[in-house]
Amino acid sequence: MTAPEDQAQRPANPFTAFFQEVRDDLRHNNGGPAWTWQDAATFVFITVLMGIFYYYCRPGFFRGSLFNDTAQLLSLDRSDPWTGLLPYGWWALMSIIMRMLVPCLFIVFVLKDRVRDYGYRLIGTSSHGLIYLGLFVGMLPIVYGISYTKSFQSKYPFYDNAILGWEHFVSYQLLYGIQFLALEAFFRGFVIFALFKRFGYYSLLIMAIPYCMIHFGKPAAETFGAILAGIALGYLALKSRSFLYGALLHWGIGIAMDLFAIIQKGGFKS
Repeated sequence: MTAPEDQAQRPANPFTAFFQEVRDDLRHNNGGPAWTWQDAATFVFITVLMGIFYYYCRPGFFRGSLFNDTAQLLSLDRSDPWTGLLPYGWWALMSIIMRMLVPCLFIVFVLKDRVRDYGYRLIGTSSHGLIYLGLFVGMLPIVYGISYTKSFQSKYPFYDNAILGWEHFVSYQLLYGIQFLALEAFFRGFVIFALFKRFGYYSLLIMAIPYCMIHFGKPAAETFGAILAGIALGYLALKSRSFLYGALLHWGIGIAMDLFAIIQKGGFKS
C-alpha cells in the first residue's frame, strides 16, 4: 500500500510524473557519474554524424543522386571509364568534411578543447612504429588467405575499374587513402579521445560498437575482425596520442586487400 507521504509527493498529472522521473534518473544516474551537457552533446553528435554520413556521403548516394548532374557539369562522357572515380572522389571529399572538419569544429566550439589533443599530431608515435609495422606484416598472410574466397573477390576493390590497369588502381587508392585518414581521424581520433575523458579505457569498447557496425555488408570475417582491430588501433592511438600511424596501417591493408583481389580475378597480367 502506498504511503501517504509518497502520494503527496507524486504529481497528479501522469505526464508530469513521468518527466520528473526521467529528470531524477538522469540526475542520479543509478549512482554513477552525473550527466553533463557535453557528454550528451558528444553522443548525439557522433550518432547524427554517422547517420548523415551513411545516407549522404558514400559512393552509392552520389551514383543515385549526383552522378548525372556532376558528369554534365564537368562535360564528362559517362562511357569513359574514368568517370567511375567520381563517386569515390565524393566519398573522399565528404570524409574530410564530415569526419575531420566538422568534428574539429565541434572540438573547438563545443568541447572547448585543442584539436591536437584528439590525435592530430605526430609527436609520440615513433615509439610505436614497429608495433604498427608488425601488425601490417602479420595481417598480410591472413588477407591473402581470405582473398581466395568468393565473398572477398566480389566485394573488393569497390572501384570496379581498378582492375583495368595501374593508373586506375593508383588513382583510386589515393582517394581510398583519404577516406582511411578521415575514418581513423573520426573513430581513433575524435570518438576515442572524446569518450576517454569520461570513460577511460571503456572508451575502446564503446567505440568498437559503431565501428563494427559500419562494416555490416562486408564479408563476415572482416566485420568481426573489425572489433579486435578497432580496439587495438584505439589503444595504440590513446598511447601514442595520434591516429596517423593507424591511418597508414589501415590504408596499407586496404591496398593489399584490393591488390590480392585483383590478382585472384586475373588482373594486371598484361
